[in-house]
Amino acid sequence: MEEIRVSPDYNWFRSTVPLKRIIVDDDDSKVWSLYDAGPKSIRCPIIFLPPVSGTAEVFFQQVLALTGWGYRVISLQYPVYWDLLEFCDGFRKLLDHLQLDKVHLFGASLGGFLAQKFAECTHKSPRVHSLVLCNSFSDTSIFNQTWTANSFWLMPAFMLKKIVLGNFSSGPVDPKMADAIDFMVDRLESLNQSDLASRLTLNCQNSYVEPHKIKDIAVTIMDVFDQSALSLEAKEEMYKLYPNARRAHLKTGGNFPYLCRSAEVNLYIQIHLRQFHGTRYAAINPAMISAEELEVQKSHQTSSRDSDDDQ
Repeated sequence: MEEIRVSPDYNWFRSTVPLKRIIVDDDDSKVWSLYDAGPKSIRCPIIFLPPVSGTAEVFFQQVLALTGWGYRVISLQYPVYWDLLEFCDGFRKLLDHLQLDKVHLFGASLGGFLAQKFAECTHKSPRVHSLVLCNSFSDTSIFNQTWTANSFWLMPAFMLKKIVLGNFSSGPVDPKMADAIDFMVDRLESLNQSDLASRLTLNCQNSYVEPHKIKDIAVTIMDVFDQSALSLEAKEEMYKLYPNARRAHLKTGGNFPYLCRSAEVNLYIQIHLRQFHGTRYAAINPAMISAEELEVQKSHQTSSRDSDDDQ
């Protein structure tokens, strides 16, 4: 079974895209880690926000594929923030530091919730042009842990890891999904106690998204039909919250489709970003558009044929 960590793609990513560390807060222990790839002339890139267990590396397949098509892609990892306003303030300062006025955000699970909250926080002076929400949620009460949110900071790292691992698939999965879970367990091991405690606090602190503040943002909701940590109720709530959102459904993919179903995920991201081609909010180098369009059409036809065959 080929492990992601020793795969040629992952090693190519690690050897070609440098990891940057940036401090934007007065507290110099708050370090943002990020990979910034693709043409720097693009002022409205797509930024990837990881789930509780993830680091900036978990989106390496998106970084490689999308930059290959001429997109500017930033994948990041948050510092330790204990509340949502503090996170939003830090993220706004990071965008200022990177001289990015508006951005597209792709958020997985907690990353998707933080993306929505950031869009809501900055709605009076908008910084988010569009959202792709993957296996995400809009209300933390779905986890039934709001009462423990204030005690995560007290728990030792092994206990926090156990809480996170409890949401990983335990049933039978295909080899690619098993590789994705192994990789995420490996990434989880690299996080320290305060990283995990602060992320779980943000994940479970009593909070919900106020949709009227972000109703003008283009949204794609991406989710899976097989087992994931997200309940059916949470998915339905997202559809209700964003009635005009595009929906990108994956038949399988579990909690981490961006790792184990990366070709499908990348195609859906391209389709989402295509609506901004030719505007000042395009995330792609204009010279690359025609080649990228042809490839998307080809992939789209193939996936349509595949789904027709399945029926």
